[in-house]
Amino acid sequence: MHIPTSKVELYAAIRRDHRAGLSMRALESKYGATWRTIRKALDSNWPEPRKKQAPRPTRLDPYKPVIDGMLEADLDAPPKQKHTVKRIFDRLLDEHAAAGISYQMDRAYVAVRRKEIRWEAGRGPEEMFVPQSHMPGDEAEVDFGDVHIVLAGVPTRCYLFSLRLSYSGKAVQRVLASCGQEAFFEGHVHALSVLGGVPRGKVRYDNLKAAVAQVLGFSRQRTEPERWIAFRSHWGIESFYCRPGIEGAHEKGGVEGQIGYFRRNHFVPVPEVATLAELNEMVDRWDLEDEGRRIRSRPRTIGEYFAIEQPQLKPLPVEPFETGRWFTPRVDRYGQITVRTNRYSVPVRLIGKTLRVLLDASELVALDDGREVARHERLSTQGGSRLVLDHYLEALVRKPGAFPGSTALEQARSAGQFTPVHDDWWDAARAAHGDKEGTKALIQVLLLARHMSHEHVVAGLAVALRAGALTADAVALEARKVADGDVPDQPMPSPSPEPGAVGPARATVTFLADWRLPHLPPDTRPLPSVAAYDQLLRRRGGSAPSKGEAT
Repeated sequence: MHIPTSKVELYAAIRRDHRAGLSMRALESKYGATWRTIRKALDSNWPEPRKKQAPRPTRLDPYKPVIDGMLEADLDAPPKQKHTVKRIFDRLLDEHAAAGISYQMDRAYVAVRRKEIRWEAGRGPEEMFVPQSHMPGDEAEVDFGDVHIVLAGVPTRCYLFSLRLSYSGKAVQRVLASCGQEAFFEGHVHALSVLGGVPRGKVRYDNLKAAVAQVLGFSRQRTEPERWIAFRSHWGIESFYCRPGIEGAHEKGGVEGQIGYFRRNHFVPVPEVATLAELNEMVDRWDLEDEGRRIRSRPRTIGEYFAIEQPQLKPLPVEPFETGRWFTPRVDRYGQITVRTNRYSVPVRLIGKTLRVLLDASELVALDDGREVARHERLSTQGGSRLVLDHYLEALVRKPGAFPGSTALEQARSAGQFTPVHDDWWDAARAAHGDKEGTKALIQVLLLARHMSHEHVVAGLAVALRAGALTADAVALEARKVADGDVPDQPMPSPSPEPGAVGPARATVTFLADWRLPHLPPDTRPLPSVAAYDQLLRRRGGSAPSKGEAT
């Protein structure tokens, strides 16, 4: 039995055995733990944090290169004349005056290093492949693969996460902006949710950093990150790690071939999408279509085999597991936060504050006192920036001269949020009111998008531009009319009409009073009578009223 080496691993083992049916008393006896420890392990994935200690150097470290040289010389030495552990230890004492080392230290290092050096030199045994059979719901394989797409007009490298069931060949894919641990977790959550269960046996992985912190020699033992231990314990995943290098790829050849097939058949030609969410909708549709194909000469389709396998999967856990990573960056004077070398904009009113930021595989969410203040699609590059023009409008009202050259405006143009209609109306407003006042009027128009849809504001700009109405109030009125459906749809004007070209008829702007009156219901109430008050105007006897008498 593998003895847990950390409290996180102990908690994971306790939770696994509890799912298998062991009682509290049996768990106490098996792991030599108290009832309180067992209860904590069942209630929480994470133990109380412990202070990490720095790794301690050993007295053998200066002599490890010498030992490696001896083992490398043994590769070409006669079989009966190779270094034994005793001979290496004696040479260290006699030839290198190694003081303070012990035979046990030497033996432990040589036992691991001798095999590594042989494999590094390519002296391992001949490779061979043995056909394998898989039981329904028993095993799965996981891997990442690179894919290239055109994202919002920019060629971008993304990562295709794939989880494939070994029996049916049913695979679930997800395109992610990175292959970090949060993307690794999100891919698992999506795939297992689509499959409707968790494999009962092993899930095969290679030695990616999201799941393996250290490879212990050339064995199957791995040092896993504690967050990954907690995640797979929560979902009930039993991990199995393949050998390092190209040899290990053959141990999960099913998912390796699946990624290649999926990439060749669905990513050729290169997809062009506006967002990763749009691409993942296509990926989900392709996954369903792939259920109708047969793998090689199998008599049934993938979907038919999956119908047999799906009931054999373990049920999904009820409680959720947060897959994102939390950060606490400070908003700099440019109204930006830096997360993983990339910069993202937030409203300028937050400059100088420290925010809580949740970084998921595909997006970033910034929170201020628990309220969401910004949401961005995650950047897949390093040292990039993603700015939203709306975050800077309050500052630009006071500094309209900074608007034309702002990076946020450039990115808004590239994303299609700042349209040619905006540019034409802005040019006309500056010509009529001057650069400063015309730019301020445009910024006021952009502020309308906080209360109206972008399409209605653009339509209002188009109508106001044709009518020559170059104020934000006129644009707001026309946008509201479009939103209420009070005007028929009109074609957009061309951004820069040719001289002499016949353009659309000049539009007219209806002012608020003129627009509202026809919409009021007719007043059918009778006019009020003032006959009862006429007696106050009569004079007694035709004479003037006396002092104190009402007139």
